Formats: sequence, structure tokens, C-alpha cells
Amino acid sequence: MTVDSGRSTTTRRGVPDGLWISVLALLTAVAPLATDMYLPVLPTVATELGATASATQLTLTAFLVGLAVGQLVIGPLSDSWGRRRLVLAGTVLLFVACLASAVAPTTAVLVLARFLQGFGGAAGLVLSRAMISDRTTGARTAQLFSLMMAINGIAPVVAPVIGSSLGGLVGWRGIFVVLAGLALLMLVSSLLVVHETLPTSARSAGGLRRTVADVGELLRRRRYVGYVLTFATSFSMMFAYISGSPFVLQQTLGLTTTQYALAFGTNAAGLVLGNIASSRLAVRVAPRRQLVTAVGGLVVWCAALLLVVLLGAARWPVLVLLFTTLATLGFVMGNSAALATGEVRDRAGTGSALLGATQFGLGALVSPLVGSSATAMAVTMLTAATLSAVSLAALTRGATAPR
Repeated sequence: MTVDSGRSTTTRRGVPDGLWISVLALLTAVAPLATDMYLPVLPTVATELGATASATQLTLTAFLVGLAVGQLVIGPLSDSWGRRRLVLAGTVLLFVACLASAVAPTTAVLVLARFLQGFGGAAGLVLSRAMISDRTTGARTAQLFSLMMAINGIAPVVAPVIGSSLGGLVGWRGIFVVLAGLALLMLVSSLLVVHETLPTSARSAGGLRRTVADVGELLRRRRYVGYVLTFATSFSMMFAYISGSPFVLQQTLGLTTTQYALAFGTNAAGLVLGNIASSRLAVRVAPRRQLVTAVGGLVVWCAALLLVVLLGAARWPVLVLLFTTLATLGFVMGNSAALATGEVRDRAGTGSALLGATQFGLGALVSPLVGSSATAMAVTMLTAATLSAVSLAALTRGATAPR
């Protein structure tokens, strides 16, 4: 496997780096695909199953809960059992749960199936980061994280479009059949491409007591906690934008549905381009240096956004600042995740689980704070960006800038 800043383009098993990282990106794509493809058909699900809107929305909540719980369980287990078998087992569970969702006769069954989807899909999400951390260090880790996030960043853009199209063609049950097909593709790809990255000699003893001890030990590592909070709070900033943008861009700025879709896609493209640029810069600019600069940029752009909103929310300044903020975020996510996992290589599975759980936990807390107000969205984004900067400055001081 490629390590550090080496120039090798194949893994130790002869699998090209590009193919390996693409499969890992596919494993992490389950979250946005299984969420965003499903959103356009929620009203249809409610009508067909005779459920209330709240009961139907519970199927989405169940998936996110499964995703969070699955990471907390599977990540630590992988430090004892290895990565590959848990990736395969989780993907099988994801496949079966997608089929169960497709034939669910009641809302209660669908809620359970969606929870299992999230739990199974969590394996690919948490272990893809752990496997990169197992085999790479320094700038190479940051480069691969940024590249994987760039590939994965396409999913939230195309998923709602695919979901809307499929909903009209095959119905909401057909969407789950498509997701089952995607899970099968993930399983076959993992069988062919993903090999074990954690040797037996590097594994820890199992048991719940050991897992709890590992979590406690990682939470005492100041720099790890700092990078995790930097990652999670910057993600929360993005989640504030995602939650508030449908209302702010359409109701406040007056964009049509088509214009909103175009603006949302353009901003998502900015995020992808930022990740690609960060990946390319990693061989010349240390991950931490990129991170410090980008987090500072987030604070500046979010402060400017709040000022523009308070002055009347002119359309083009808001759109330009949102694009600039999302593009800058592309330099934060991959580098902060890489630096966080770099601090816990001896417990990469547990470290990745805590990273993911904190990410989605804070993201879920942010959504109700935004509402439909442009001011609330801008204030929340600035608060999250500021907390990211404070976490980075206060908790990671003394850290070197590995290349």
C-alpha cells in the first residue's frame, strides 16, 4: 500500500490506487444516496402506507440513528477483528435491509429496515477512513481523504435528481431496489478490491470494557479531540447551509426551483473542486498549514455573509459568498479528518467511529437552529466556523505540520 509521500500508484496487492480509493468512496456514498434519493418520495410513502408525515419522517431519522450507532459499534470492533470482514458483513446487511425496505408492508417495518440500512452502511463509512489511516501517513493520508471526499461529494448533487426521476418511473419501492443493487455493487467491489489493512499483530484485545477504555483514552488525546471538533463543527457549518438554503435562496433571494437546483449544484461543485485542489496541494503544502489557512478563511467568509444578510441579503453577494465558503470547506474536511486519524493510528477504527459520530451528531443538532431565516442561517454558519477555529487553535497547539 502506498504510504507517506511515496509515488506508488498501486496497493500492496496490485490494485491501482485510483481504483482502491474509488471503491472506498463508493462505500461512503451510502449516506447521501440513501438519504437524498429517498427525500423526493416521502409524501408518496406516507400516502401509500397510510402514515402521517411525522411517522414517515421517522424512517429518515431511523436511518441516521442506525448510521451513528453503527459507526460507534463497528469502528471499535474493527480494531479487534480487522476491517475487511466487517465491511463485507455490513454491506450484506445493507443489501438485505434495502430489499426489506422495498417490500415493507407497514411504516413500522420500514422504520426497522431503514435503521438496519444505516447500521450496515456505517461499516463502509467508518472503515474506509480507518483503512486509509492503516496504510498511509502525513500528506498522503490528507491527499487520499481529500480525493475520496471529492468523489463522494458528487453524490449529494445527483441523488435528489435520481430519486425524483426514479420515483416517477418505479415508485418509492423501486428506489430501494436500486439501492439494493448499489449495495450489491459495493459488495462485489469490496470482495475484489478491498483487502485487509490491519494485520493480526496490530489488533487489540476485544471486549466491551476494552472498547470503553479505548474511547476514554482517545478522548484524552488533546490534539485528536481538537481535529475531530474542527472537522465536526465545519461539517455543521455546511449542514446549516444545507438545511437553510432551500428557504433562504428561494424565499429570501427569490430563486425559482430550477435556479435553486443550479445554485445548489454549483456550490456542491465548489466543495468538490476545493477537495481536488487540496489533494493536489498536499504534496507541496502540509495538511495542517492548509487547514489553518482554510479555517481562518471560513470565519472571514461567514462573517462577510452575515454582514451582507444584515444589510439586506443582495442576491449575488450572498451566492458568491456561499460558493466561496463551500469551496474553502473543501480544504478543511479532508485535512482535518486526516490529521485526526493520524493522531490515533493505534486505534484507527475507534478514532474513525468517534469522528463520524461527532460529525453527524453535531450536524443533527444544527438543523433545528436554522429554520427559514437568512439571518439564522448566517449566524449559525459563523458560530460553527468560529468554533472550528477555536478548537483548532486551542486544542491542537504544538502540533507539527507533517508532509
